[in-house]
Amino acid sequence: MAFLQKEKLFTRKWFISYGLIVAGTLLVSAGYVFFITPYKIVPGGIYGISIVIHHMLGWPLGLTALAFNIPLTIIGTRILGPRFGAKTVAGFVLTSVFVDLFSYFSQFKPLVDSDPLLSSIFGGALIGAGVGLTFKAKATSGGSDVIAMIISRFTRLPIGQMMMAVDSTIVLIGFIAFRDWHIPLYSWIAIFVMGKVIDAVMEGVSYEKTIFIVSDKHEAIRDKIIHDLNRGGTFLSGEGMYNGTEKKVIFTVVNRRELAMLEEFINKTDPKAFLTVMDANEILGQGFKSLRDKLED
Repeated sequence: MAFLQKEKLFTRKWFISYGLIVAGTLLVSAGYVFFITPYKIVPGGIYGISIVIHHMLGWPLGLTALAFNIPLTIIGTRILGPRFGAKTVAGFVLTSVFVDLFSYFSQFKPLVDSDPLLSSIFGGALIGAGVGLTFKAKATSGGSDVIAMIISRFTRLPIGQMMMAVDSTIVLIGFIAFRDWHIPLYSWIAIFVMGKVIDAVMEGVSYEKTIFIVSDKHEAIRDKIIHDLNRGGTFLSGEGMYNGTEKKVIFTVVNRRELAMLEEFINKTDPKAFLTVMDANEILGQGFKSLRDKLED
């Protein structure tokens, strides 16, 4: 039972978690109803299969997805163990309810008329934002993820590769069902946008940069970082690959404005310095958001 996330009822954390799930499922439902389904876009997952069935047989989209999710969750729990708690069940049930409510009142009338490309982008963004909020509530999206985990369990192949294979298969099913080569193209655009937005919601939008600096003038650069930029850092011990000389490597994190100031200073102080600059998607620790605060969000 260690996989389950248990929370006390009606505590602040409980309200935040279920508030995120409600907000996330609303966004996901709006993305499917107003942008994705009207143009027969099939962005993988259980809702991809459900969209095909909805257009072929006229079945309610949310109810069809629920009919897939319930047995998949039961089978997944039996094979994989208790990984799917009450929050995951609440997530896919609420999504199904909201999808059918929205579809009842809108009749799947698209918000963007005669523009499937724009719909695939905005639909993917809405769904990605919703799924990201659901993930932040420590819930999972269920659906085809469960299929991928089950296949991975028996084949020993990586789950990420299995998820890509399952979603790609569902996209191809949409292509075969609708016989329109535009469908997989729009679908893969939606999948790509969904993935990027999920990452942005989970990791946040950061303007910080991680820098590694190798320079013989490391003391002067350290003083600049500490006294002028009011930042900290760490000296790492290194060794030159060519001649084996000992090197001091500075590891620090700054924002974009501070990066420009530091680069200008290093250029004047040691033009031969070696810099590696990377995006810092998430920074936890002293001077930034603490790990405890993140886990309590």
